[in-house]
Amino acid sequence: MASIRTRKGSNMLFVDFHYMGKRCRETTNLIDTPANRKKLEKVIEKMEAEITLGIFSYAKYFPKSEKCDEMMALNDRKECIQSDTPSFKQFATLWFSEKEIEWRDTYKRKIQEIIDMYLLPSFGTKPIHIIKKTDVLAFRSSLAKVTYGKANKHLSAARINSIMVPLGMILKEAAKRYKFDNPYDDIKSLKEPKTDIQPFTLEEVWKFINGVRADYHNYYLVRFFTGMRTSEIDGLIWENIDFDRREIVIKQALVKGKIVPPKTQESYRAIQMSPWVFDALLEQQAITYKRSDYVFCAHTGEPLDYNNVNKRVWHPTLKILGLKKRNAYQSRHTAATLWLAAGESPEWIASQMGHSTTKMLFNTYSRYVPNMTRQDGSAFEALVSRSQVAQIFTDKETSQ
Repeated sequence: MASIRTRKGSNMLFVDFHYMGKRCRETTNLIDTPANRKKLEKVIEKMEAEITLGIFSYAKYFPKSEKCDEMMALNDRKECIQSDTPSFKQFATLWFSEKEIEWRDTYKRKIQEIIDMYLLPSFGTKPIHIIKKTDVLAFRSSLAKVTYGKANKHLSAARINSIMVPLGMILKEAAKRYKFDNPYDDIKSLKEPKTDIQPFTLEEVWKFINGVRADYHNYYLVRFFTGMRTSEIDGLIWENIDFDRREIVIKQALVKGKIVPPKTQESYRAIQMSPWVFDALLEQQAITYKRSDYVFCAHTGEPLDYNNVNKRVWHPTLKILGLKKRNAYQSRHTAATLWLAAGESPEWIASQMGHSTTKMLFNTYSRYVPNMTRQDGSAFEALVSRSQVAQIFTDKETSQ
């Protein structure tokens, strides 16, 4: 039976009751008066009825209590035992152990990070079968309020979607195994703005290459004229440079300091060297071949640190040369737009970029080509005009 009391030296009422086999004492914001005691008695009656029925929510009555998380966890554990279903944490751990054999190390680390950082704090002890659609939507809404970095930026729609993916996969599998309605059904991904593509013009490319510090001249020339991803060029080793065939063979990538397989199956490829790339790699061979397995490396022979290079070389060079601020991945986008502008075969460009089809190529880059080549309908007009002229001469010859 719950009781209403006051602590010595205080005139604030507190409730003394038992829940989940534990004694709980929670202070209220009510001053000890007959009216407030009567008011609190009614609240206690409702509490005791809910405890008896098994529907009592500690957080509802005492949301600021230090015992709130502990009591909720105890209640979740009881629910799991009674229903013979695991908690979200228990099932997520099982699910991860079953799925990790299918994933690359980088993807495993990404999923584990999402589970630990976002999913467990919100759903950890909760019995997985009682998670509702409203819980999932509330969780997604909470992600939109998360900030990071010195600028307190909010998570992007793309980042929120990436966090929600493993949650959806876990709930879908649990719903199948334990025969409950999947709370993730009909929840669609947030709309993501199109990737911000800011390729360099050819003049800007040469301005950057000629203006960057000498020890990074070859590095950026190869980046701009091969379209290699940062992880691919940073993980490039001399063993995968074929000067005889004039090819750069992509077999690995450097991600967070570790050598991993390329991003996709299509990323395994041979990139053809242009004359400028060939000459740059020959020059680089004389610099790093004897002291490192890596084509581009730090003075210690270790692979380059992406963040360090960005901070000390890429962004300062853009600023000094008066070029628009953008990320280094734009060198890859630049290669694609320059190849398209030059009239190279889209199939060949896709293979050089490591794309399986030309669809992504056209979706991502085609809108930049007209500005660079005037292939905006004028080429078709010229073709028709030439055919009209040819037809006029043909008609004249026939009439004569």
